[in-house]
Amino acid sequence: MTWQVIDTTPADQVEPATMHMDQPIGELLRDWRRRRGLTQLDLALQTEVSARHVSFVETGRTIPSRSMVLRLAEQLDVPLRARNRMLLAAGYAPIYPERPLDDPDLGKAHEALQRILRGHEPYPAMALDHRWNLLLANDAMNVFLDDVDPALLESPVNMMRLGLHPDGFAPRVRNLAQVRGFLLPRLARQVARAGDPGLSALYEELLTYGDDGEAPLPDPADIALPVRITHRGDELCFFSTITTFGAAFDITLEGVAVEAYFPADDETTRLVGNR
Repeated sequence: MTWQVIDTTPADQVEPATMHMDQPIGELLRDWRRRRGLTQLDLALQTEVSARHVSFVETGRTIPSRSMVLRLAEQLDVPLRARNRMLLAAGYAPIYPERPLDDPDLGKAHEALQRILRGHEPYPAMALDHRWNLLLANDAMNVFLDDVDPALLESPVNMMRLGLHPDGFAPRVRNLAQVRGFLLPRLARQVARAGDPGLSALYEELLTYGDDGEAPLPDPADIALPVRITHRGDELCFFSTITTFGAAFDITLEGVAVEAYFPADDETTRLVGNR
């Protein structure tokens, strides 16, 4: 493997910026409900409780049971770390562990990720954390990592930054305006949904890299966004898929995603296969 595990997850940087460690459970619940665009009645119907009960929890008149905290958090799709915070605010012990990906207890997950990445060769694949920081990559990822500013390869290596930075591999992306026009709105939606100040800062940083003009409309013949990149004198074209753990109960695993690149044309298949 070209890259190994990088621990890039500060414990206090994933909840909405409006949330503070001393917030009571009612305020936390209200913040997440509003972030999801739900009324108290909406949330009550989804969790099969009364709107009055939701109101009493939010105003502090009622302290919900441990099971109710988890039930509400599940309906609001609250990240696991934030669920721990809600449990603590309600007076209960957190239940979701958080360990580095190379922790022995996550050995099976680490091995599974390595198998996925190795098995995808000769095509590029990588594992990312919830902030787009590189955790693992196969050797074929050199297509993207070659010839970039070494400073951008210092830990933590952020693939959003590496892809759009003028000193990253952005100068080698032939359809940069199209890629940028896809990635920035995607990151903006992620910021709005998760409220992670680290992601928000990354988004603001990427906006300073310049505007490549209006992104061209997608080709109806494309099945996904193509990434056209030059490497060692050749132009390669890939599309990508993202895989996540479907039912993660560990904070680290919840944020891990595998992005795998596939050749989008026969010429790329031939060129990559011969490298």
